[in-house]
Amino acid sequence: MKQNIQPFIEIMDTTLRDGEQTDSVSFVPHEKLNIARLLLQDLNVDRIEVASARVSEGEKEAIRLICRWAEDNGMLERVEVLGFVDGKKSLDWLNECGCKNINLLCKGSLSHCLYQLKKQPEEHIDDIRRSIDYADKLGIGVNVYLEDWSGGMKESSDYVYQMVDALSKEHIKRFMLPDTLGILNPLNVIEYMRKMVKRYRDLHFDFHAHNDYDLAISNVLAAVLSGCKGIHSTINGLGERAGNAPLASVQAILHDQFNARTNINESNLYKVSRMVETYSGITIPPNKPIVGESVFTQVAGVHADGDSKHGLYCNDLLPERFGRRREYALGKNSGKANIERNLEELGLELTPEQTRLVTARITELGDRKEIVTPDDLPYIVSDVIKHSTGEAKVKLISYLVSTAHGLHSHASLRIEVNGVQYEAGATGDGQFDAFVRGLRDIYENRLHRRFPNLVNYFVTIPPGGRTDALVQTVISWEIDGRKLRTRGLDADQTDAAIKATIKMLNVLESMEGAEKKPLCK
Repeated sequence: MKQNIQPFIEIMDTTLRDGEQTDSVSFVPHEKLNIARLLLQDLNVDRIEVASARVSEGEKEAIRLICRWAEDNGMLERVEVLGFVDGKKSLDWLNECGCKNINLLCKGSLSHCLYQLKKQPEEHIDDIRRSIDYADKLGIGVNVYLEDWSGGMKESSDYVYQMVDALSKEHIKRFMLPDTLGILNPLNVIEYMRKMVKRYRDLHFDFHAHNDYDLAISNVLAAVLSGCKGIHSTINGLGERAGNAPLASVQAILHDQFNARTNINESNLYKVSRMVETYSGITIPPNKPIVGESVFTQVAGVHADGDSKHGLYCNDLLPERFGRRREYALGKNSGKANIERNLEELGLELTPEQTRLVTARITELGDRKEIVTPDDLPYIVSDVIKHSTGEAKVKLISYLVSTAHGLHSHASLRIEVNGVQYEAGATGDGQFDAFVRGLRDIYENRLHRRFPNLVNYFVTIPPGGRTDALVQTVISWEIDGRKLRTRGLDADQTDAAIKATIKMLNVLESMEGAEKKPLCK
């Protein structure tokens, strides 16, 4: 049961600092600036942590760019940098960058204090105080990380209390409590966070989860239930080792499971997630909650049937919340309901008997592990019911593509469109690019028709490492707000892409015919 009181939870995103500690991820300055803009403007996160101090000159340039932009847009107070208890070094570095907030990395467990710093707690506290005093002189606000707080609460809680007792009297805005090694479970979090909140009622605590046991999201909820006021997250769960709590899931669980308020603009989560995927090079798993490619796709036919009957298979995670839409997969498990949904989307009308035949053909393809997309439907329908509109109106008669080291690729092609043949030649950055440029020339300059834009392109091959394996190329297109996705299968990647492209042109022809009149009545 949802609570009546709606607590406000502050969100700090650390994609640009902790997220960049993902193995093989490194953002260049202009990428950091673009991500910072997306986080602050499009998603409206409360704060962003953009870097660690004294890492490199490139990092300094990135922080300068972000802080300059943030100051121009009245957002400088929302930008933070992790710094170290190193006298004046980190603070001078931040000051040179124009940053006004330091997240001071202090030791939250006795073992880290004794064995990493080789100092007694009192010495470490004195060093922290000197850093805070210097930050005050520079006009830099201070948040404090208690590194390995989870380990400290498990093994040396008296040390944790000693630290917070001493520092609670200083000019510190937030105490940030990280599960640095990802060792906590929700019961631990509830116990430790409640102790902190009860002992220090006037302090603001953030919780920083790591996902080593796949418990980051559960621990986030436990922290909020226990009185934590802020949560740290990253886009797509980027972070060291198993990563951090992903922002999309944090937002959904706080809103739906805890009835909490945040400032996050949910409708832009998917867009920002895809942009960070591009910059980071870390592919989003298709089944990742909220942002995965497949998470709003119903596969079982009974689910599609239930969706049309009072939304029986819908939950609070409606795709429209996140700028997405629900899809219905086609395959051996889809059944008549999924197929009817897709036919409706395409504007195709079939009799019950024709729908049954199409369902049987899709099931047969699924048994053979063929991938069936909604864009395949016009062909399948045509093949099953022998309708003339399903004949290929765009045919590839012949083509030649070539490439040479140091030169642009060249393509010569001949196609037939509605019985008329056209030839074209073009150069491009790669064989497929040259082929598409030739096609675009025919469509735009000879046929005077718009040619779709390529939105996404990916290639898959079966496992096993065979050099003669078939390549499946799946290409997404967009024209006039309509999105298409077609695939080609061949032992050669370029040939597979060309097949997917010709298929796309025929799907367009079929769709245009379907818009003029129903396929059958």
